[in-house]
Amino acid sequence: MNYIKHLTGFFEKVVIDKALNPTHVSLYMALFQFWNCNRFKNPISINRDEVMRISKISSKATYHKCLKNLHSLGYINYEPSYNPFKGSHVILFNFSEDLKPAPKSERKLKNEPLIEPVSEQALNKSCTSNETSTEQAVVPSINYINKTNSSNDKNVSNLNERAKKIENDSDNKIEKSKEEKSSAKKEEKEFVFTSSKVEKPTIEIVKTYFQENNFPELEAQKFFNYFSSVGWLVGGKIPMIDWQAAAQNWIINSVNFKDNTTNSPPIRPQHLNTTTDKNYAEPL
Repeated sequence: MNYIKHLTGFFEKVVIDKALNPTHVSLYMALFQFWNCNRFKNPISINRDEVMRISKISSKATYHKCLKNLHSLGYINYEPSYNPFKGSHVILFNFSEDLKPAPKSERKLKNEPLIEPVSEQALNKSCTSNETSTEQAVVPSINYINKTNSSNDKNVSNLNERAKKIENDSDNKIEKSKEEKSSAKKEEKEFVFTSSKVEKPTIEIVKTYFQENNFPELEAQKFFNYFSSVGWLVGGKIPMIDWQAAAQNWIINSVNFKDNTTNSPPIRPQHLNTTTDKNYAEPL
């Protein structure tokens, strides 16, 4: 027995048979190993634990199910012994005979045409009981082919026009978004420009305002010098719109600063200071 041809025939059956799964193939290969050790003599005596170990099947239910499926599908002949002290018998069929070449009488000649000539005229099949009709099968003419080609060309041109429209729409959307961004930037610049046109107070006006609020001229001079140095900008970025509100904040903050400075410094705790010198040489 040629085991190469046998395995080739087996795998050809496996490809066609949809009822098998990888567990069936693994179980059959384990049985084939027992058959090989028995020098391909039937029947062979098998041990369940040994076959499960070789086939990598861990469930007894799966083992018995696959064994019965191989028996019912005609791959093996399973004869259970129902005796724990006696092994079951399995007969494996030789599949190498399925790969024998066909006899010469059934072969075709080398010069024989592959397609047999048909003497009858081709007929058009219709949905009748005999599935035949007396109408002649019509071959599409060149004009019909040209019409189909022209329709295909029209479809292609329509698709190209649609693609161009989509590209134009996307370009228009991008241009609109750019215009909106540029207009927003212009508005911001105009706002900064108009806000920068706010009239800046003079030192005399600032002094009179501070005097009206019962505040010394020195603070008015500090206020004017500070905001003049930063270009009358709030936070160094935004132009000042109302200098009087800024002066009020200056007055309030200066009053709070004075109140904090008038407070006496906190008294440090004295409980950690020692009055006597400790002699660390003395034992505790």
